[in-house]
Amino acid sequence: MKFKFKKATLLLSGILAGGQLFAQTPDSTKTTTTVTPAFNDYVKPFSGGDAFRTWSIGINGGILTPYTIFGSNNRQDFTSPKAEIGYGGYIKKQILPSFGIQADFLAGKLQGNDSQPNSLGNAPYSQFNTKLNWSASLSANITLANINWRHQKGFIQPYLTLGGGFMGYKPVLTTSDGAVSNFKTDNNGRINEFFIPVGAGLKFDLAPGVNLDLGYQVNFVNSDNVDGYNYGSGNDRFSYAHIGLEFALGSRSKPQLATHNPVASMRTEYMTQEQMLQNSLQAQQTQIDAEKAKNEQLRSDLNATNANLAKFTTDSDGDGVPDIYDKCPNTPAGTKVDGSGCPLPVAQNVKVYVTEEDRKVVKEAIKNLEFDFGKATIRDHSLPSLDKVAQLLIDKNFSLKLAGHTDNVGSKEANLKLSKDRAEAIRTYLVSKGANASRIEATGYGESQPIASNKTAKGRQINRRVEFTLF
Repeated sequence: MKFKFKKATLLLSGILAGGQLFAQTPDSTKTTTTVTPAFNDYVKPFSGGDAFRTWSIGINGGILTPYTIFGSNNRQDFTSPKAEIGYGGYIKKQILPSFGIQADFLAGKLQGNDSQPNSLGNAPYSQFNTKLNWSASLSANITLANINWRHQKGFIQPYLTLGGGFMGYKPVLTTSDGAVSNFKTDNNGRINEFFIPVGAGLKFDLAPGVNLDLGYQVNFVNSDNVDGYNYGSGNDRFSYAHIGLEFALGSRSKPQLATHNPVASMRTEYMTQEQMLQNSLQAQQTQIDAEKAKNEQLRSDLNATNANLAKFTTDSDGDGVPDIYDKCPNTPAGTKVDGSGCPLPVAQNVKVYVTEEDRKVVKEAIKNLEFDFGKATIRDHSLPSLDKVAQLLIDKNFSLKLAGHTDNVGSKEANLKLSKDRAEAIRTYLVSKGANASRIEATGYGESQPIASNKTAKGRQINRRVEFTLF
Protein backbone atom coordinates (compact mmCIF):
# COMPACT_ATOMS: atom_id res chain seq x y z
CA MET A 1 0.00 0.00 0.00
CA LYS A 2 1.48 3.34 -1.06
CA PHE A 3 0.99 6.10 1.52
CA LYS A 4 1.07 9.82 0.79
CA PHE A 5 3.87 10.52 3.27
CA LYS A 6 4.35 14.23 2.51
CA LYS A 7 0.78 15.27 3.32
CA ALA A 8 0.63 13.01 6.36
CA THR A 9 3.98 14.28 7.70
CA LEU A 10 2.90 17.93 7.44
CA LEU A 11 -0.40 17.24 9.19
CA LEU A 12 1.12 15.21 12.04
CA SER A 13 4.00 17.68 12.51
CA GLY A 14 1.49 20.53 12.98
CA ILE A 15 -0.43 18.58 15.61
CA LEU A 16 2.76 17.64 17.48
CA ALA A 17 3.94 21.27 17.42
CA GLY A 18 0.66 22.28 19.03
CA GLY A 19 1.13 19.60 21.69
CA GLN A 20 4.62 20.87 22.54
CA LEU A 21 3.29 24.41 22.92
CA PHE A 22 0.64 23.34 25.40
CA ALA A 23 3.01 20.97 27.18
CA GLN A 24 5.20 23.94 28.15
CA THR A 25 2.30 25.74 29.84
CA PRO A 26 1.49 24.33 33.32
CA ASP A 27 -1.98 24.64 34.85
CA SER A 28 -0.79 26.83 37.73
CA THR A 29 1.96 27.16 40.30
CA LYS A 30 2.16 23.94 42.33
CA THR A 31 3.62 23.22 45.79
CA THR A 32 5.14 19.75 46.17
CA THR A 33 6.88 17.70 48.84
CA THR A 34 8.65 14.35 48.85
CA VAL A 35 5.42 12.52 49.77
CA THR A 36 2.60 14.69 48.40
CA PRO A 37 1.56 15.09 44.76
CA ALA A 38 0.99 18.60 43.37
CA PHE A 39 -2.07 20.21 44.99
CA ASN A 40 -3.91 20.71 41.72
CA ASP A 41 -3.69 16.96 41.01
CA TYR A 42 -5.34 16.02 44.28
CA VAL A 43 -9.06 15.52 44.86
CA LYS A 44 -10.60 14.06 47.99
CA PRO A 45 -11.85 10.50 47.65
CA PHE A 46 -15.53 10.07 46.72
CA SER A 47 -15.76 13.66 45.44
CA GLY A 48 -18.53 14.41 42.97
CA GLY A 49 -18.10 15.16 39.31
CA ASP A 50 -17.90 18.91 39.95
CA ALA A 51 -14.43 18.38 41.44
CA PHE A 52 -13.06 17.32 38.07
CA ARG A 53 -12.88 18.44 34.51
CA THR A 54 -15.28 15.95 32.91
CA TRP A 55 -15.67 17.56 29.49
CA SER A 56 -12.94 17.50 26.86
CA ILE A 57 -12.53 18.11 23.16
CA GLY A 58 -10.12 16.52 20.73
CA ILE A 59 -8.78 17.16 17.25
CA ASN A 60 -6.88 14.67 15.13
CA GLY A 61 -5.57 13.93 11.70
CA GLY A 62 -4.15 10.87 10.03
CA ILE A 63 -4.56 8.20 7.40
CA LEU A 64 -7.84 6.91 5.91
CA THR A 65 -7.58 3.65 3.97
CA PRO A 66 -9.87 0.80 2.83
CA TYR A 67 -7.34 -1.61 4.35
CA THR A 68 -7.94 -2.75 7.96
CA ILE A 69 -6.08 -5.00 10.38
CA PHE A 70 -9.04 -7.40 10.29
CA GLY A 71 -8.79 -7.80 6.53
CA SER A 72 -11.23 -5.97 4.29
CA ASN A 73 -13.83 -6.81 1.68
CA ASN A 74 -12.79 -3.46 0.15
CA ARG A 75 -9.53 -5.19 -0.65
CA GLN A 76 -11.54 -7.87 -2.41
CA ASP A 77 -13.47 -5.18 -4.33
CA PHE A 78 -10.31 -3.24 -5.31
CA THR A 79 -6.96 -4.99 -5.19
CA SER A 80 -4.84 -1.87 -4.51
CA PRO A 81 -6.19 0.15 -1.56
CA LYS A 82 -4.61 3.60 -1.17
CA ALA A 83 -4.03 5.88 1.82
CA GLU A 84 -5.46 9.38 2.00
CA ILE A 85 -5.58 12.17 4.59
CA GLY A 86 -8.43 12.13 7.11
CA TYR A 87 -9.29 14.52 9.89
CA GLY A 88 -11.72 14.54 12.77
CA GLY A 89 -12.62 15.70 16.22
CA TYR A 90 -14.76 14.82 19.19
CA ILE A 91 -16.32 16.10 22.38
CA LYS A 92 -16.33 13.75 25.37
CA LYS A 93 -18.17 13.58 28.69
CA GLN A 94 -16.30 11.51 31.27
CA ILE A 95 -18.76 9.65 33.54
CA LEU A 96 -16.21 7.63 35.56
CA PRO A 97 -12.39 7.62 35.55
CA SER A 98 -12.53 4.59 33.24
CA PHE A 99 -15.72 5.29 31.26
CA GLY A 100 -16.91 8.15 29.08
CA ILE A 101 -19.28 8.96 26.23
CA GLN A 102 -17.99 10.84 23.20
CA ALA A 103 -19.49 12.30 20.04
CA ASP A 104 -17.13 11.94 17.08
CA PHE A 105 -16.78 13.65 13.71
CA LEU A 106 -14.68 12.26 10.84
CA ALA A 107 -14.15 13.37 7.24
CA GLY A 108 -11.65 12.79 4.47
CA LYS A 109 -11.19 10.65 1.38
CA LEU A 110 -10.92 6.95 0.49
CA GLN A 111 -9.28 5.61 -2.65
CA GLY A 112 -8.43 2.29 -4.28
CA ASN A 113 -7.28 1.04 -7.69
CA ASP A 114 -7.90 -2.02 -9.88
CA SER A 115 -11.30 -3.59 -9.25
CA GLN A 116 -11.82 -7.34 -9.15
CA PRO A 117 -13.23 -8.86 -12.36
CA ASN A 118 -17.00 -9.12 -12.71
CA SER A 119 -19.00 -12.17 -13.78
CA LEU A 120 -17.85 -11.64 -17.38
CA GLY A 121 -14.21 -11.81 -16.36
CA ASN A 122 -13.59 -8.08 -16.94
CA ALA A 123 -12.25 -5.57 -14.39
CA PRO A 124 -14.84 -2.79 -14.89
CA TYR A 125 -13.16 -0.05 -12.84
CA SER A 126 -9.61 1.24 -12.64
CA GLN A 127 -10.19 3.42 -9.57
CA PHE A 128 -12.68 4.61 -6.99
CA ASN A 129 -12.56 7.89 -5.07
CA THR A 130 -14.98 8.27 -2.19
CA LYS A 131 -15.26 11.61 -0.45
CA LEU A 132 -16.32 11.13 3.17
CA ASN A 133 -18.15 14.43 3.55
CA TRP A 134 -19.04 13.81 7.19
CA SER A 135 -19.61 11.14 9.78
CA ALA A 136 -21.14 11.58 13.21
CA SER A 137 -21.20 8.86 15.84
CA LEU A 138 -21.75 8.35 19.56
CA SER A 139 -19.29 5.97 21.24
CA ALA A 140 -18.42 4.55 24.62
CA ASN A 141 -14.80 5.26 25.65
CA ILE A 142 -13.23 2.83 28.12
CA THR A 143 -9.95 3.94 29.72
CA LEU A 144 -7.69 1.11 30.97
CA ALA A 145 -4.91 0.89 33.56
CA ASN A 146 -5.34 4.29 35.24
CA ILE A 147 -5.37 2.84 38.80
CA ASN A 148 -2.03 2.74 40.64
CA TRP A 149 -1.08 3.18 44.30
CA ARG A 150 2.06 5.17 43.60
CA HIS A 151 0.94 7.69 40.99
CA GLN A 152 -1.91 10.18 41.20
CA LYS A 153 -2.43 9.80 37.47
CA GLY A 154 -0.83 7.66 34.80
CA PHE A 155 1.36 9.05 32.02
CA ILE A 156 -0.16 6.58 29.52
CA GLN A 157 -3.87 5.77 29.27
CA PRO A 158 -4.80 2.90 26.92
CA TYR A 159 -8.40 3.08 25.74
CA LEU A 160 -11.05 1.27 23.69
CA THR A 161 -14.04 2.78 21.85
CA LEU A 162 -17.25 1.28 20.46
CA GLY A 163 -20.26 3.11 19.07
CA GLY A 164 -22.60 3.76 16.20
CA GLY A 165 -23.55 6.62 13.92
CA PHE A 166 -24.27 7.85 10.44
CA MET A 167 -22.00 8.93 7.64
CA GLY A 168 -22.48 10.85 4.39
CA TYR A 169 -20.22 10.04 1.46
CA LYS A 170 -20.01 10.23 -2.34
CA PRO A 171 -18.34 7.41 -4.34
CA VAL A 172 -16.97 8.32 -7.78
CA LEU A 173 -15.85 5.53 -10.12
CA THR A 174 -13.38 5.58 -13.01
CA THR A 175 -13.95 2.87 -15.58
CA SER A 176 -11.19 0.99 -17.31
CA ASP A 177 -11.55 3.26 -20.36
CA GLY A 178 -11.22 6.44 -18.26
CA ALA A 179 -14.88 7.48 -17.91
CA VAL A 180 -15.73 9.08 -14.55
CA SER A 181 -19.20 8.88 -12.99
CA ASN A 182 -20.99 8.96 -9.65
CA PHE A 183 -21.90 5.56 -8.17
CA LYS A 184 -25.39 6.91 -7.35
CA THR A 185 -27.23 8.86 -10.02
CA ASP A 186 -29.73 10.47 -7.63
CA ASN A 187 -29.18 12.95 -4.75
CA ASN A 188 -26.10 14.27 -6.57
CA GLY A 189 -24.35 10.96 -5.89
CA ARG A 190 -24.43 11.32 -2.09
CA ILE A 191 -25.20 8.39 0.25
CA ASN A 192 -26.11 8.46 3.96
CA GLU A 193 -25.70 5.20 5.90
CA PHE A 194 -25.29 3.72 9.37
CA PHE A 195 -21.86 2.54 10.53
CA ILE A 196 -20.19 1.10 13.65
CA PRO A 197 -16.79 2.54 14.69
CA VAL A 198 -14.50 0.31 16.80
CA GLY A 199 -11.21 1.73 18.00
CA ALA A 200 -8.24 1.49 20.36
CA GLY A 201 -5.39 3.76 21.24
CA LEU A 202 -3.03 5.35 23.73
CA LYS A 203 -3.16 8.79 25.31
CA PHE A 204 -0.02 10.39 26.72
CA ASP A 205 -0.18 13.11 29.38
CA LEU A 206 1.72 16.08 27.92
CA ALA A 207 0.56 18.69 30.45
CA PRO A 208 -2.35 19.07 32.91
CA GLY A 209 -5.45 18.85 30.76
CA VAL A 210 -3.52 18.22 27.51
CA ASN A 211 -3.07 14.69 26.11
CA LEU A 212 -1.42 13.33 23.00
CA ASP A 213 -3.79 10.86 21.33
CA LEU A 214 -2.55 7.97 19.16
CA GLY A 215 -5.41 5.85 17.89
CA TYR A 216 -6.61 3.34 15.36
CA GLN A 217 -10.25 2.90 14.35
CA VAL A 218 -12.06 0.46 12.09
CA ASN A 219 -15.42 1.59 10.73
CA PHE A 220 -17.91 -1.13 9.75
CA VAL A 221 -20.43 0.23 7.22
CA ASN A 222 -23.94 -1.21 6.92
CA SER A 223 -23.63 -1.67 3.14
CA ASP A 224 -21.27 -2.55 0.29
CA ASN A 225 -21.50 0.93 -1.29
CA VAL A 226 -18.43 2.78 0.06
CA ASP A 227 -16.22 1.93 -2.91
CA GLY A 228 -19.15 1.99 -5.36
CA TYR A 229 -18.58 -1.60 -6.46
CA ASN A 230 -20.73 -4.43 -5.09
CA TYR A 231 -18.34 -7.36 -5.21
CA GLY A 232 -18.60 -10.30 -2.86
CA SER A 233 -21.13 -10.72 -0.07
CA GLY A 234 -19.63 -8.68 2.79
CA ASN A 235 -20.19 -5.08 3.82
CA ASP A 236 -17.51 -2.42 3.43
CA ARG A 237 -15.14 -1.30 6.17
CA PHE A 238 -12.28 1.17 6.36
CA SER A 239 -9.68 2.23 8.93
CA TYR A 240 -8.47 5.53 10.35
CA ALA A 241 -5.05 5.73 12.04
CA HIS A 242 -4.60 9.11 13.65
CA ILE A 243 -2.60 11.35 15.94
CA GLY A 244 -4.19 14.25 17.77
CA LEU A 245 -4.54 16.35 20.89
CA GLU A 246 -7.15 16.27 23.62
CA PHE A 247 -7.89 19.36 25.73
CA ALA A 248 -9.82 19.20 29.00
CA LEU A 249 -12.43 21.93 29.45
CA GLY A 250 -13.22 23.78 32.65
CA SER A 251 -11.24 25.27 35.52
CA ARG A 252 -7.53 24.62 35.21
CA SER A 253 -7.32 24.09 38.99
CA LYS A 254 -9.25 20.81 38.59
CA PRO A 255 -7.75 17.53 37.39
CA GLN A 256 -9.09 15.71 34.39
CA LEU A 257 -11.36 12.83 35.44
CA ALA A 258 -10.13 10.56 32.63
CA THR A 259 -6.56 10.67 34.02
CA HIS A 260 -7.53 10.68 37.69
CA ASN A 261 -6.51 7.76 39.93
CA PRO A 262 -9.14 7.27 42.71
CA VAL A 263 -6.98 4.70 44.57
CA ALA A 264 -4.00 7.03 44.85
CA SER A 265 -6.26 9.87 46.04
CA MET A 266 -7.33 7.79 49.06
CA ARG A 267 -3.67 7.14 49.92
CA THR A 268 -2.87 10.84 49.60
CA GLU A 269 -5.84 11.77 51.81
CA TYR A 270 -4.61 9.45 54.55
CA MET A 271 -0.97 10.66 54.47
CA THR A 272 -1.16 14.42 53.76
CA GLN A 273 -4.55 15.83 54.82
CA GLU A 274 -3.08 18.62 56.97
CA GLN A 275 -0.48 19.58 54.37
CA MET A 276 -3.10 19.77 51.65
CA LEU A 277 -5.17 22.10 53.82
CA GLN A 278 -2.21 24.43 54.25
CA ASN A 279 -1.49 24.35 50.53
CA SER A 280 -5.14 25.01 49.80
CA LEU A 281 -5.24 28.07 52.06
CA GLN A 282 -2.03 29.37 50.55
CA ALA A 283 -3.29 28.87 47.00
CA GLN A 284 -6.61 30.53 47.81
CA GLN A 285 -4.90 33.54 49.36
CA THR A 286 -2.61 33.84 46.36
CA GLN A 287 -5.62 33.74 44.08
CA ILE A 288 -7.47 36.34 46.16
CA ASP A 289 -4.45 38.65 46.09
CA ALA A 290 -4.16 38.23 42.34
CA GLU A 291 -7.86 39.02 41.87
CA LYS A 292 -7.55 42.11 44.08
CA ALA A 293 -4.61 43.36 42.03
CA LYS A 294 -6.52 42.63 38.84
CA ASN A 295 -9.57 44.55 40.11
CA GLU A 296 -7.42 47.54 41.04
CA GLN A 297 -5.90 47.53 37.57
CA LEU A 298 -9.37 47.32 36.01
CA ARG A 299 -10.56 50.30 38.04
CA SER A 300 -7.53 52.30 36.92
CA ASP A 301 -8.06 51.32 33.27
CA LEU A 302 -11.77 52.14 33.49
CA ASN A 303 -11.13 55.65 34.84
CA ALA A 304 -8.63 56.32 32.05
CA THR A 305 -11.06 55.01 29.44
CA ASN A 306 -13.93 57.18 30.69
CA ALA A 307 -11.70 60.24 30.55
CA ASN A 308 -10.92 59.65 26.86
CA LEU A 309 -14.29 58.28 25.79
CA ALA A 310 -15.95 61.66 25.20
CA LYS A 311 -13.13 62.75 22.89
CA PHE A 312 -13.67 59.74 20.61
CA THR A 313 -17.50 59.73 20.59
CA THR A 314 -18.51 63.39 20.29
CA ASP A 315 -20.23 64.12 16.94
CA SER A 316 -21.32 67.78 16.96
CA ASP A 317 -22.91 67.89 13.49
CA GLY A 318 -24.54 64.46 13.76
CA ASP A 319 -23.15 63.13 10.47
CA GLY A 320 -21.92 59.88 12.03
CA VAL A 321 -18.21 60.83 12.02
CA PRO A 322 -16.69 61.78 15.45
CA ASP A 323 -15.30 65.32 15.66
CA ILE A 324 -11.77 64.01 16.11
CA TYR A 325 -11.91 62.47 12.61
CA ASP A 326 -14.30 64.98 10.96
CA LYS A 327 -12.45 67.01 8.30
CA CYS A 328 -15.65 68.88 7.35
CA PRO A 329 -17.33 70.02 10.61
CA ASN A 330 -20.80 71.57 10.77
CA THR A 331 -22.16 69.54 7.84
CA PRO A 332 -25.90 70.33 7.32
CA ALA A 333 -28.29 67.77 8.74
CA GLY A 334 -29.20 64.92 6.36
CA THR A 335 -26.14 65.35 4.15
CA LYS A 336 -24.49 62.10 3.08
CA VAL A 337 -20.79 62.12 3.96
CA ASP A 338 -17.72 59.97 3.40
CA GLY A 339 -15.45 58.47 6.08
CA SER A 340 -13.81 61.86 6.66
CA GLY A 341 -17.14 63.60 7.29
CA CYS A 342 -17.11 65.49 4.00
CA PRO A 343 -20.21 65.62 1.72
CA LEU A 344 -20.38 63.01 -1.02
CA PRO A 345 -20.80 64.29 -4.59
CA VAL A 346 -24.38 64.20 -5.85
CA ALA A 347 -24.77 61.84 -8.76
CA GLN A 348 -26.35 63.34 -11.88
CA ASN A 349 -29.02 61.49 -13.82
CA VAL A 350 -27.42 59.95 -16.89
CA LYS A 351 -29.61 58.66 -19.69
CA VAL A 352 -28.46 55.69 -21.74
CA TYR A 353 -29.38 55.72 -25.43
CA VAL A 354 -29.29 52.63 -27.59
CA THR A 355 -28.46 53.57 -31.18
CA GLU A 356 -29.34 51.74 -34.36
CA GLU A 357 -25.67 50.84 -34.72
CA ASP A 358 -25.75 49.23 -31.25
CA ARG A 359 -28.82 47.17 -32.23
CA LYS A 360 -27.03 46.05 -35.40
CA VAL A 361 -24.16 44.62 -33.29
CA VAL A 362 -26.64 42.64 -31.18
CA LYS A 363 -28.60 41.40 -34.21
CA GLU A 364 -25.39 40.19 -35.82
CA ALA A 365 -24.51 38.25 -32.66
CA ILE A 366 -27.97 36.62 -32.58
CA LYS A 367 -27.72 35.73 -36.28
CA ASN A 368 -24.32 34.02 -35.84
CA LEU A 369 -25.13 32.32 -32.52
CA GLU A 370 -25.03 28.50 -32.61
CA PHE A 371 -24.63 25.79 -29.95
CA ASP A 372 -23.61 22.16 -30.10
CA PHE A 373 -26.65 19.90 -30.52
CA GLY A 374 -28.50 19.41 -27.24
CA LYS A 375 -25.75 21.23 -25.29
CA ALA A 376 -24.89 24.68 -23.94
CA THR A 377 -21.51 24.78 -25.68
CA ILE A 378 -21.10 27.86 -27.93
CA ARG A 379 -19.56 27.07 -31.30
CA ASP A 380 -16.33 28.85 -32.18
CA HIS A 381 -17.64 30.77 -35.17
CA SER A 382 -20.16 32.55 -32.88
CA LEU A 383 -17.48 34.04 -30.63
CA PRO A 384 -16.30 37.04 -32.75
CA SER A 385 -19.84 38.48 -32.80
CA LEU A 386 -20.17 37.98 -29.05
CA ASP A 387 -16.81 39.75 -28.58
CA LYS A 388 -18.34 42.82 -30.20
CA VAL A 389 -21.32 42.68 -27.86
CA ALA A 390 -18.98 42.42 -24.85
CA GLN A 391 -17.02 45.48 -26.03
CA LEU A 392 -20.29 47.39 -26.52
CA LEU A 393 -21.34 46.61 -22.94
CA ILE A 394 -17.94 47.75 -21.66
CA ASP A 395 -17.81 50.98 -23.70
CA LYS A 396 -21.37 52.18 -23.02
CA ASN A 397 -22.10 50.43 -19.72
CA PHE A 398 -25.34 49.00 -21.16
CA SER A 399 -27.47 46.37 -19.40
CA LEU A 400 -28.38 43.17 -21.24
CA LYS A 401 -31.11 40.58 -20.70
CA LEU A 402 -30.56 37.12 -22.19
CA ALA A 403 -33.68 34.94 -22.61
CA GLY A 404 -33.18 31.30 -23.67
CA HIS A 405 -35.96 29.37 -25.50
CA THR A 406 -36.33 25.86 -26.98
CA ASP A 407 -38.78 23.90 -29.10
CA ASN A 408 -41.09 21.26 -27.57
CA VAL A 409 -38.90 18.23 -28.37
CA GLY A 410 -38.00 16.46 -25.12
CA SER A 411 -39.30 16.93 -21.58
CA LYS A 412 -40.26 20.35 -20.24
CA GLU A 413 -37.74 20.02 -17.42
CA ALA A 414 -34.86 19.22 -19.78
CA ASN A 415 -35.84 22.05 -22.15
CA LEU A 416 -36.06 24.54 -19.27
CA LYS A 417 -32.63 23.55 -18.03
CA LEU A 418 -31.11 23.66 -21.53
CA SER A 419 -32.53 27.14 -22.21
CA LYS A 420 -31.21 28.42 -18.88
CA ASP A 421 -27.77 26.82 -19.41
CA ARG A 422 -27.42 28.39 -22.89
CA ALA A 423 -28.32 31.85 -21.61
CA GLU A 424 -25.87 31.40 -18.75
CA ALA A 425 -23.16 30.22 -21.16
CA ILE A 426 -23.47 33.47 -23.13
CA ARG A 427 -23.43 35.52 -19.93
CA THR A 428 -20.33 33.71 -18.68
CA TYR A 429 -18.52 34.33 -21.97
CA LEU A 430 -19.38 38.04 -22.01
CA VAL A 431 -18.20 38.44 -18.40
CA SER A 432 -14.95 36.63 -19.27
CA LYS A 433 -14.37 39.33 -21.90
CA GLY A 434 -14.70 42.12 -19.32
CA ALA A 435 -18.44 42.90 -19.28
CA ASN A 436 -20.01 43.90 -15.95
CA ALA A 437 -21.62 40.74 -14.53
CA SER A 438 -24.15 42.73 -12.47
CA ARG A 439 -25.59 44.24 -15.67
CA ILE A 440 -26.26 40.94 -17.44
CA GLU A 441 -29.33 38.86 -16.61
CA ALA A 442 -29.70 35.29 -17.93
CA THR A 443 -33.10 33.56 -17.85
CA GLY A 444 -34.41 30.33 -19.35
CA TYR A 445 -38.03 29.87 -20.48
CA GLY A 446 -37.79 26.41 -22.06
CA GLU A 447 -40.61 25.68 -24.52
CA SER A 448 -43.14 27.98 -22.81
CA GLN A 449 -42.86 30.97 -25.24
CA PRO A 450 -42.81 29.75 -28.86
CA ILE A 451 -42.86 32.33 -31.67
CA ALA A 452 -43.60 29.78 -34.40
CA SER A 453 -45.38 26.46 -34.75
CA ASN A 454 -43.55 23.46 -33.28
CA LYS A 455 -45.30 21.17 -35.79
CA THR A 456 -42.75 21.89 -38.53
CA ALA A 457 -38.96 21.59 -38.57
CA LYS A 458 -38.64 25.24 -39.59
CA GLY A 459 -40.91 26.39 -36.76
CA ARG A 460 -38.96 24.38 -34.23
CA GLN A 461 -35.71 25.86 -35.52
CA ILE A 462 -37.12 29.36 -35.08
CA ASN A 463 -38.21 28.54 -31.51
CA ARG A 464 -34.68 27.39 -30.57
CA ARG A 465 -33.26 30.84 -29.86
CA VAL A 466 -31.63 33.19 -27.33
CA GLU A 467 -33.09 36.72 -27.28
CA PHE A 468 -30.86 39.72 -26.50
CA THR A 469 -32.50 42.81 -24.94
CA LEU A 470 -30.16 45.81 -24.72
CA PHE A 471 -31.07 48.72 -22.41
